[in-house]
Amino acid sequence: MGGKLGCLLLQLPPSLAFDEVATRDFFTLMRSLTAAHIVCEPRHVTWFTEESAQTLKNAGIACVRAHPSPIAGVEPVGDPGTLYVRLHGSPEIYYSAYDEAFLEAVAARLLEARHSASEVWCIFDNTARGEAVPNALTLMAKLEEAAR
Repeated sequence: MGGKLGCLLLQLPPSLAFDEVATRDFFTLMRSLTAAHIVCEPRHVTWFTEESAQTLKNAGIACVRAHPSPIAGVEPVGDPGTLYVRLHGSPEIYYSAYDEAFLEAVAARLLEARHSASEVWCIFDNTARGEAVPNALTLMAKLEEAAR
């Protein structure tokens, strides 16, 4: 893919607990194979700790900011150089559309990250009823409006 590769997403199963040695070794290997941005989507509670955050930061691995979060009220922390937001729909995951106020808040967060020189990604995964495309178009319009 060469220069077209934006980032690699590593989505972990909810059953995979954090293991510091295995995580460090795996991400060291990945870093040796690519210069692409790498984001990890952890879903087990053990990934939402200071130890895992430090391991990911040291490896240069960002964490997906999923909505809704797999662990209520907690966001994983990784390398701050990449913001990767993954929107699954709420209250009904994969089905629900996001409202204007929520998308306005997402736009503000993306712009703030972009202004701090972060690599920024936003993925809509609320596709079961076709809400992803209209939500993405609304978010794009909000970002374009803010850029003017």
